[in-house]
Amino acid sequence: MSARKKKNVAVVAGVAVAAALLGVASYTATKPEEPSVARADKGSEAGGGESSSAAPRAGVYPELEALARRDAKDPLAQGKADAPVVMIEYADFKCGFCGKFARDTEPELVKKYVEDGTLRIEWRNFPIFGEDSERAARGAWAAGKQGRFWEFHEAAYADGAKEKGFGDGRLKELAREAGVGDVGRFMDDAGSDAAKAAVKKDQDEGYKLGAASTPSFVINGQPIAGAQPDAVFEQAIEAAKAAKGSGGKGGSGGGKGGSGGGKGGDK
Repeated sequence: MSARKKKNVAVVAGVAVAAALLGVASYTATKPEEPSVARADKGSEAGGGESSSAAPRAGVYPELEALARRDAKDPLAQGKADAPVVMIEYADFKCGFCGKFARDTEPELVKKYVEDGTLRIEWRNFPIFGEDSERAARGAWAAGKQGRFWEFHEAAYADGAKEKGFGDGRLKELAREAGVGDVGRFMDDAGSDAAKAAVKKDQDEGYKLGAASTPSFVINGQPIAGAQPDAVFEQAIEAAKAAKGSGGKGGSGGGKGGSGGGKGGDK
């Protein structure tokens, strides 16, 4: 067996183990206040304990950490490509708690960790609520093609936005609100085979991890299920940063996007 095949087998095996873990912890959209950080040491108490440098990697899977793409030109990512911590987010634009996370928690994580270079956020389209979800995901990807993914993300997750649906007319409205320059091209991109393939790639990745609901996250290999309180994400980020031995912050100029610092990666 070639070295590459052996590596692929190891990754699949590791992901399968973590999939069971994330599946058990998987967040149901009606109970946002329940389970937080998935842990491997099931014998330990869950009681929200503090992260200590003695055991910062409990419940962490290197195979999941390897899922971080770290593509500096990825328009569906925020932060430095070489940030010490990467949070992968699997979410659906029709998901109410994804919207709550996007409005209430994510902006604070961006201010505290992305802007100083500690954290990179990589979005994965994970539509699970039918055709409207699929259209929104493809629209988000299409907005990213013109460097406006995060603006589309903000518009699509605004209060009351999901109730208006994501039909073609609504997608055009969101594109204009997001500042997409060429709406005709946007619609063509949203309906393209490339958009469908990109969304399916993210969706398949999420299902392989055992994500049964949205939002689901992986922070440096540590799965977290649900739109948990800010403290849960901060605890995981701090533990991941400490485990990396970063000491300080992850560099300067780590604004939204890739290494260029602007939204949507390098132009």
